[in-house]
Amino acid sequence: MPREMEGGRGGRSARVAHREPPRGGPWGTQGDMAGLAVDLSGAERVRAAAPITLVPEAFATLEAAEALWRDLEAARDVVMTPYQRFDWAVAYMATVGREAGARPLVTVLRDPAGRVRLLLPLAVRRERGLTIARIIGDRHANFHMPVFATREAAALRPEAIAAALRSLGRAAGIDAFAFTHQPQIWEGVANPLAVGGTPSASDAYGMLLDPDAETTTRRLFSGDARRKLRQKEKWLTAAHGPVTHRVAATREEADAILAAYLAQKAARFAKLGLPDPFAEPAARDFLAAASRPSPAGAAALELHALRAQADGRILATFIGVTDARRFSGMLTSFDPDPSLARFSPGDLLLHGLVRDQIERGRLALDLGVGEAHYKARICDETIRLVDGLVPVSPRGRLFAVAARLGVTVKRRIKRSPRLRALADRLRRVLRRPE
Repeated sequence: MPREMEGGRGGRSARVAHREPPRGGPWGTQGDMAGLAVDLSGAERVRAAAPITLVPEAFATLEAAEALWRDLEAARDVVMTPYQRFDWAVAYMATVGREAGARPLVTVLRDPAGRVRLLLPLAVRRERGLTIARIIGDRHANFHMPVFATREAAALRPEAIAAALRSLGRAAGIDAFAFTHQPQIWEGVANPLAVGGTPSASDAYGMLLDPDAETTTRRLFSGDARRKLRQKEKWLTAAHGPVTHRVAATREEADAILAAYLAQKAARFAKLGLPDPFAEPAARDFLAAASRPSPAGAAALELHALRAQADGRILATFIGVTDARRFSGMLTSFDPDPSLARFSPGDLLLHGLVRDQIERGRLALDLGVGEAHYKARICDETIRLVDGLVPVSPRGRLFAVAARLGVTVKRRIKRSPRLRALADRLRRVLRRPE
């Protein structure tokens, strides 16, 4: 790695020369491409873009890239998911990323005129003896897209992006770039990092929001579902008093919603015999850090709760990451008390969440990655995801083959009720104390 790979305000940046990618496709050899699904409409548009040489620029700290990053976020024509916001990345790297031994490597790709075309917020760490670069967020983020400066920049040729990353990877000692959960299409724009990728184990589910709340709720909820929900709210009010939909506006409210989420989810995982992913202090610290406003603006997380007015008891929670256009659901929970479950507090909160987002002027809402009954009932959009890999070294190419095989097997298990039930039984046996 070069001695200096940082830049930005007052820093120097290392630029790495462009080299042509190997034959057979942007992400690997022809053998690597065998059997991979491609979104043809998006792929053909991306391939039609004029070829250019991209020059990578690397920053060794998040702070060194902050000014450039925030400028991109604020651009009217930017294409990005809320998980690539600077404040979200800072909260993650200061907690979960640090605990995992990851170091940031914010990569910017510029065109020959020096214009920023995209930004990749990378976390680099050792995995099984290899140095792997991933988009910051890992399993805590539902989507791992780059930040494209404009819709035009999202039409870059995949080959040009891969070639620039390989040049950077050789200079930085990276064996492979692993890009999981890449949306094939985002806000109507084809994602070049998804071209040639392996279908992810699960897709994501969401909905577009009409400007009018009534129009949206009629589209997403059937008349029968709306009637049942109104009746459940009446029964809940009769049994426990009035309830309100609250959005955390203070640190105290945010802390209370987080505490309720963690307690409710821990009880749920214990009942299912599953490990609690938020039992680790770093994961809890991440949620706390991301739910607090930064000096530059709003908190990375937006926290919603259905709360009983009488005693302040939180009956359900919904936590997501946001930008001006979208709410992206990360976490949800409900009070496990059987006397409350029949009132469907989670569904009541989700109904209120949809209305709240429309009132805030947001255009889309998604419920994250993974299959669930409540998503199937409400969502009318499937966000197709793929996993992409850019191997750099010979060992990185072996890693890519194993990773593709692993995600293919996982997808097959998730989509087969018989295999999934068998996998669940095996996990329970392996976790059983001796």
